[in-house]
Amino acid sequence: MTRMKNRGSLVVISGFSGSGKGSVTKELIRKYGYSLSVSMTTRKPREGEVDGREYHFKTEEDFLKLIDYNGFIEYARYVDHYYGTPRQFVEDELAAGHCVLLEIEVQGAVSIKEQYPDAILIFITAPSAESLKKRLCCRGTEDSSVIEKRMHRAAAEAESIDEYQYIVINDDGKMNECVDKIHSIIEGEACRVSVNHDFVELIQRELNEEQPS
Repeated sequence: MTRMKNRGSLVVISGFSGSGKGSVTKELIRKYGYSLSVSMTTRKPREGEVDGREYHFKTEEDFLKLIDYNGFIEYARYVDHYYGTPRQFVEDELAAGHCVLLEIEVQGAVSIKEQYPDAILIFITAPSAESLKKRLCCRGTEDSSVIEKRMHRAAAEAESIDEYQYIVINDDGKMNECVDKIHSIIEGEACRVSVNHDFVELIQRELNEEQPS
């Protein structure tokens, strides 16, 4: 008998700038085959970034038009630029039963949780504030004023960590441990009865049909 396909899982990954959430997300996709919803942004590409891979890079005018058309599940303005999650891709992947990763900011994560109560919210952090600032400085992609903005924003974001179900430390030199821990969280959540309604109803119906008349 063909089993009913459950709706896919939505996993929100957030973290301070410099926490390594982007690298962790890429490794989760490479190692475990998760789907990634590529966000849109109005910021300029950094060196080595490719449109459609790291982000869909848009002008502010185009981004605002998509807001008007309800084209985003969530969007936010962060350090002078817009970031948003395209709606159509996420809905299509979930309907196909896939696990979709969203790498988004704290503001967007709270909005996602309101729309998708079963979403899994995971916050990634460096082991300390000192380590976080060192990583930002070592990236060499931003000047000191932008780094200070990001550290100030991190302090504000820390107040919202309680909105998440899980926090995972991406320790220096131990990214694989962080990746595997997040995979274990996702696997465990997929076994919850609350997200397997279709299967539960099916097995209950089959067992009732097996009862003698």
